[in-house]
Amino acid sequence: MSKSVIHTDKAPQAIGTYSQAVKSGTTVYLSGQIPLVPETMEVISEDFEEQAHQVFKNIQAVCEAAGGTVNDLAKVNIFLIDLSKFAMVNEIMSQYFAQPYPARAAVQISALPKAVQIEIDGVMELPE
Repeated sequence: MSKSVIHTDKAPQAIGTYSQAVKSGTTVYLSGQIPLVPETMEVISEDFEEQAHQVFKNIQAVCEAAGGTVNDLAKVNIFLIDLSKFAMVNEIMSQYFAQPYPARAAVQISALPKAVQIEIDGVMELPE
């Protein structure tokens, strides 16, 4: 099975030794996205809600570059520095996804790159 790198200018460029996503067969593995604005590579703001929207927009852009949509995501992992924001994440996520929703984990961690408050990664299954 071949492996190909997914890249789009509509999502932040990788800031390390990784790709935005990698496609293997019909499965796409999305690297974690943080709330960087692709054009400036700066954090959108300190506001959690704005950060969450930016992360979902970045995930959406990578999914589209891979030939799918966020609704093709089978699994997402959400990393938060404050789990009390979980209800807000649910509300924001509902604006980007349609049912059936992907499987999901949401965990609180101590820190994220660039001192952001949220990061999301995922696994997408494309139609054959």
